[in-house]
Amino acid sequence: MRIIVSGGGTGGHIYPAITIIRMLKKRIDNLEILYVGTSTGLEADIVPKEGLPFKTVDLQGFKRSLSPVNLIRVLKAVRGVFKAAGIVRSYKPDVVIGTGGYVCGPVLMAASLMGIPTLIQEQNVVPGITNKILSHFVSRIATGAIEANKFFPQDKVVFTGNPIRDEVINTERRPGYEAFGLDPEKKTLLVSGGSRGARSINRAMVGVLKHFAGSQVVQILHATGKGEYDDILQRIADAGVDLNKWNNIKVFPYLYNMPQAMAVADLAVFRAGATGLAELTAKGIPAVLIPYPYAAENHQEFNARAVEKAGAAQVILNSDLNSDILIAAIEKMLFNNQVLHDMSVASRSLGRPEAAGVIADIIMELANKKKN
Repeated sequence: MRIIVSGGGTGGHIYPAITIIRMLKKRIDNLEILYVGTSTGLEADIVPKEGLPFKTVDLQGFKRSLSPVNLIRVLKAVRGVFKAAGIVRSYKPDVVIGTGGYVCGPVLMAASLMGIPTLIQEQNVVPGITNKILSHFVSRIATGAIEANKFFPQDKVVFTGNPIRDEVINTERRPGYEAFGLDPEKKTLLVSGGSRGARSINRAMVGVLKHFAGSQVVQILHATGKGEYDDILQRIADAGVDLNKWNNIKVFPYLYNMPQAMAVADLAVFRAGATGLAELTAKGIPAVLIPYPYAAENHQEFNARAVEKAGAAQVILNSDLNSDILIAAIEKMLFNNQVLHDMSVASRSLGRPEAAGVIADIIMELANKKKN
């Protein structure tokens, strides 16, 4: 069986794709996969490390205002559509899967118009415009949140949950403590603004790190994002915090071993990307969620509010964020075991660890229908 998978830009689109691929490999003998992404997104780094064949179609989103830049991007889009169609035509896949990002549009559209079975995996509570358009052409839509179903044709959509990496589900606490040099007796706060980092979270965290430096009850794992790392280290130093002195604070540019970090987390401070939320809820980790305010359709706030409504998170809007508010939210949860327990139970109730298997079943069904 030959399958094209397309998803690009951020880890939130790439990791679900890789998780689905891994599940398909477990179930299908002689499976051939081609991954189609962009040369500038994280997939260009992550996908080759998975040992997957990789081709690129370079596209960029359009600015929402009149801009000469849009003219250049229109030309790139036209070239991208032709290149995507050529890739699909030459590879002759049995199924084409899209997990998000601009690159999915031309790849999935080309496959649909060629009569090839297609599936889009929509992670968010409120879908983006690309998937709304594609939903009228593709064969099936797998949603990560039940609230998203209403946006799609009801004869195609199925709620599956978002696919979660096996290592996130299966990694236990002890290896995580050992990997990061953490104390099993302390509560662990995990902080990440997503694969690219989040400036507002990082800067608010400077005051948080100063507040908890040397704490006997709290330890912090903070992933800043590679582009923010040097700036935040300087700000931490300017605040008088010596990271070499306080071993309860660990600051990294990026956590390639995020599954181990999640295994030890008692509380997380996160953006509200769908993949991150899927992994947090699969592990039952309570969260302080700070939605990215410029996400398309404001989907991160909708994602976050759904988790907050279930009792598994507290939402702080980016515009309201500062060190004092963040410290108060963290202490309210970490210093109250009953609150932390109740939120953990609520979080776990939202998790769908079986999602990748369900999506793989749908893909195999589509492939078998094509053969018949």
